[in-house]
Amino acid sequence: MTQRYFGTDGIRGRVGEPPMTPDFVLRLGYALGCELVAQYGVSPRPGVVIGKDTRVSGYMFESAIEAGLAAAGVDSHLVGPLPTPAVAYLTRALRLQAGVVISASHNAYPDNGIKLFSAVGEKLDDATELAIERRLEQAVGCVAPDCLGKAFRVEGAQGRYIEFCKSTVPAGFDLRGLKLVVDCAHGAAYQVAPRLLRELGAVVGAIGAEPDGLNINDQCGATDLAALRQAVQRQSADAGIALDGDGDRVMMVAADGSVLDGDVLTTLIARDRHQRGVLGGGVVGTLMTNLGAEQALLRLGIGFERAAVGDRYVAERLRERGWQLGGEGSGHLICLDLHSTGDGLVSALQVLRAWRGVGGSLAQLAADIALMPQRLSNVRLPTGTDAKAVLRDTVVLQAQAGAEANLAGRGRVLLRASGTEPLIRVMVEGEDAAQVDACVQLITAAVESAVSGTKGTRASKN
Repeated sequence: MTQRYFGTDGIRGRVGEPPMTPDFVLRLGYALGCELVAQYGVSPRPGVVIGKDTRVSGYMFESAIEAGLAAAGVDSHLVGPLPTPAVAYLTRALRLQAGVVISASHNAYPDNGIKLFSAVGEKLDDATELAIERRLEQAVGCVAPDCLGKAFRVEGAQGRYIEFCKSTVPAGFDLRGLKLVVDCAHGAAYQVAPRLLRELGAVVGAIGAEPDGLNINDQCGATDLAALRQAVQRQSADAGIALDGDGDRVMMVAADGSVLDGDVLTTLIARDRHQRGVLGGGVVGTLMTNLGAEQALLRLGIGFERAAVGDRYVAERLRERGWQLGGEGSGHLICLDLHSTGDGLVSALQVLRAWRGVGGSLAQLAADIALMPQRLSNVRLPTGTDAKAVLRDTVVLQAQAGAEANLAGRGRVLLRASGTEPLIRVMVEGEDAAQVDACVQLITAAVESAVSGTKGTRASKN
């Protein structure tokens, strides 16, 4: 059986369209509940942490999944808007059997999604996701009235997560003397991120911290750094930190406006740990990781491997190798010695620790990490389009082969279907920026022409 609903990061889609409808999420809650009862029994009742980001549809889906769990005889522990990694942490800390996050991460508010975590705070493996999908084919039932699940509000969830984040740096570490701007993307971290940084002693200017249910990720956050760059320079800040809508991605901006993406941040953490003798193996990136970052790591004598795109695959490879550190250019960074999943705030603290250890400016810290020119383009697929057929189209294959011939072994081309959105992603990197731009335009035009029924439209970078 192949997965029908779960992608690389849970289930995601446009609100009101399958699968993100109230009835489906009710069924999903019931299927998850039945699977937990099968694994853990009914006495005591299994429990699930439910968190969400700030999308207006989160209220609806929170009620739906809670109802499904209750019908299966499973308790819900509600924490409200909190970052995805906070839910993973609280699942472990509260000794519960699963965690649910209602979020579409970096997507705009019309989308929403469901992410599931195991009892140890890790994203579910394929076997468990398939078991839940099989249960989705069954009708929703209801346990006896005296066996129904209950709902509880978790008090102090924000404070518990903030203390966890602080526990990932030494007890004497602080940010006194630093002025930071944090962009919360009007998302799940809008309360905890500024509070954490202030408690560590920084002077903090917060932007993207006024969610209204509709403005999440809207021209802000880790997928759009323009507002953060302006705020850093306007406020004469030492650095800026950008999170995405559910707080598991991070990007940073130096005082001079230069951007440090996930590849650079991963390399900075790796170098610091390597110098302190605590790296614990090599680094795992993805097929999208910039070749310049890989070369920087190899110059330091640090091993590097690539996994499939998606933080869950990075985490899986890390566990297979017994390593601790991995990341994606998009800002998903994983420190398995500190957390079971990617965490934007924990990762930012690791970069700040490396920076505080050597002084100077953040731009100076990253000055010797020279990324290759890399261009990303997204072609949106109309509903029902077969992404695999587009990638096999003769015109697309010819364009890809032509670009690879032009690069002559001094760059890379990667085409793939997104696991979180209806997009074909085109990535080209090489030594010459103009050549890279030309190759991206060539391949994007070919993909657009191959999209059946309609011409693809360019989406924003993410």
